[in-house]
Amino acid sequence: MTTIKRAKGFWLSISLSLIFFAVVQVLIGGGSLNPFYQNTLMFIGINIILAASLHLIIGITGQFSIGHAGFLAVGAYASAVMTMKLEMPFYAALIVGGLASALAGLIIGIPSLRLKGDYLAIATLGFGEIVRIMLLNIDYVGGASGMQVSHLTTWPWVFASVFVTIIVIRNFTSSTHGRACISIREDETAADSMGINTTYYKVVAFAIGAFFAGIAGGLYAHNFYIIQPSNFGFLKSFDILILVVLGGLGSLSGAVLAAILLTVVTTFLQDYPETRMIIYSLVLIVMMLYRPQGLMGTKEITSMFKRKGGSSHEKNKNTAA
Repeated sequence: MTTIKRAKGFWLSISLSLIFFAVVQVLIGGGSLNPFYQNTLMFIGINIILAASLHLIIGITGQFSIGHAGFLAVGAYASAVMTMKLEMPFYAALIVGGLASALAGLIIGIPSLRLKGDYLAIATLGFGEIVRIMLLNIDYVGGASGMQVSHLTTWPWVFASVFVTIIVIRNFTSSTHGRACISIREDETAADSMGINTTYYKVVAFAIGAFFAGIAGGLYAHNFYIIQPSNFGFLKSFDILILVVLGGLGSLSGAVLAAILLTVVTTFLQDYPETRMIIYSLVLIVMMLYRPQGLMGTKEITSMFKRKGGSSHEKNKNTAA
């Protein structure tokens, strides 16, 4: 019975997502959404992918990484090279960008994920800065002046990428591998004593998160006409980290909600750069003071509905008794 309910909930979510996609597509096709709102939708989708991918690393596996902008940069430049230099189709460029970022995740992950806490954070931060400095000195991709990129990112591509990212990360989290990652987050020593290969699962989570960050990088690069290494500094990593922390460590729904909320706030306050940063900072301070666990804590939106159903069921049992 539980399996049937889960299946119904899954297909309901799929149906609602497809309906939302169709409505937005009709609005774009009919000219009801101007370029400003279309671009905002693109940013929301890209930030959701970034937040979800970092959620897997920090929220599920408990690895404090602040070098996510490095994977974003690898995916952005790899996909841009594929389309602009090698004239490959966009879908192939996105896949190559994701694979390049996953490879970078393995290269940095295998030696550094034996580290913990602040030491891992410093190692990943160093990786992000190494990527940025390397891009500054590679003339093939334009160096400091940047690289010109065709505008190929569209709403269907963004929606499809977000859709696949959410499905894969959600299913991975619900699998035995995801539960192993959660056990590492809760107590790595206990997980190791129970026979869980902690290094293996940390590297796997790191590689999957890096892959989707690379997909987001490909969408990000082809949403503009030029990309520069300065777009991928350590402040970008902190922006992505804020999405996960604000949404709630361990909550995929929270990461998605935070990505939507902060993207909308940042976009609509961009005409007031000084005021925007003040409001942005105040919101974060108030949030950390009064709800340090984030918007959703470790809960998902679906669990809230289950709890309501469960409580009413208990009431019926008590009444019958």
